[in-house]
Amino acid sequence: MVTEQPIDAYSRALFTDLYELSMMQAYYAEGMTATAVFELYFRELPTNRNYVMVAGLDDVLQYLETLHVNDDEVAWLHQQRQFDERFLQQLGDLRFTGDVYAVPEGTVVFENEPVFQIVAPLPEAQFIETYVLNQIHAQSVVASKAARIVTAAQGRQVVDFGSRRSHGADAALKVARASYLAGAAGTSNVAAGRLYDIPIYGTMAHSYIQAHDDELSAFRAFVRQFPQTTLLVDTYDTLNGVQAVIELARELNDDFKVGAIRLDSGDLTELSKGARALLDAAGLHDVKIIASSGLDEHEIANLLAAEAPINGFGVGTKLAVSRDAPDIDFSYKLVDYNHRPCMKLSPHKRLLPGRKQVFRVVQDGRLVRDVLARHGEMLDGEALLRPVMRHGKRLDAGRVSLTEAREHAEAQLQALPAELRQLTRVEPGYRVDVSPALQAMADVLQGELQKQRTEGRA
Repeated sequence: MVTEQPIDAYSRALFTDLYELSMMQAYYAEGMTATAVFELYFRELPTNRNYVMVAGLDDVLQYLETLHVNDDEVAWLHQQRQFDERFLQQLGDLRFTGDVYAVPEGTVVFENEPVFQIVAPLPEAQFIETYVLNQIHAQSVVASKAARIVTAAQGRQVVDFGSRRSHGADAALKVARASYLAGAAGTSNVAAGRLYDIPIYGTMAHSYIQAHDDELSAFRAFVRQFPQTTLLVDTYDTLNGVQAVIELARELNDDFKVGAIRLDSGDLTELSKGARALLDAAGLHDVKIIASSGLDEHEIANLLAAEAPINGFGVGTKLAVSRDAPDIDFSYKLVDYNHRPCMKLSPHKRLLPGRKQVFRVVQDGRLVRDVLARHGEMLDGEALLRPVMRHGKRLDAGRVSLTEAREHAEAQLQALPAELRQLTRVEPGYRVDVSPALQAMADVLQGELQKQRTEGRA
């Protein structure tokens, strides 16, 4: 009988696809343990995106620092009868000993740019593929979505309300982290607040109101416990709920300290305007209006375009699952083995061979263009791929706090050209060039591979 284990009852080591282990055994058997270079990148932006914001690096580096297949896991693999004893012993001795280069978390990137680069013995670099892709993909999807929502909010507070609709408990924590990195003010998830030191926010549910005889009784009781709270006003009739808040303010007089009301249904534009008028008429100018209910960047932009007097937004499902763009075409590809550049031939999947660097040209605080170059080239601009781990040990550049990453993300969004911050796709988009040296190498290697393929058919 198999019993369900809590999420922290196993290491992350076996969070890998079976074929990674199969290839590792074959690599070891063939003596193929020379240095390999793998790069993680995406070929195409989602159809409605102008950039991707990278996130997840800290989790990956922590994983690599502690990578170890323990005795119980080796014993379990032995029971599967798919691997030989020598390989299982090698797997038990496995530690990550390679180097890692990466763009900093919070960096905005574009098509075909490597954001994560592994330089390590081939079996090690192959083994980590699944976890690396999983973490960087999932968190970059959410960070990119959150960045758009924060941009649409135009400086108003955005809070992650998405834990209940996230695809699992671990996903909910990563949604909270990636959202905060991208500029959200915090999260409703208490565990994420504790784990990542993120501000936590919350109000009340409709059930609290329903459990009392009427709204005013509920508000009165709740404020006794939490004087500076936010009151949910749309359980029955929104504007009547606002009137109940006003009545409570009259009762409490100088002791009234409620900070905001929350609207969670209906026509948010009209209701927020009506609520603001009632609050102002009662002299409650400092009571803010928070809105939730199925929001994303498009709804928020529409609300603000209609001059809805909303001071902050709770964003749930559409952020947590990035409903309009739930995936990014990230790939983790071998580009060099034993100092020999590698590439695959595919008419629809471009892959530039060899280890690379990305140079970013910035003028007057604005991103102008990026250049993909061969490793070792020295071109104008800032080199984006930076060393963050050497010989399996994290460097200082890989120990960036979440607060520092958040500040970097904010600076990146500010540096984006205004047209790229729009919510609709811009064509032709951001300029990414390929250096002549890199293109020449790609052309030569492609010619050689095509020649080999032709001769093989003869």
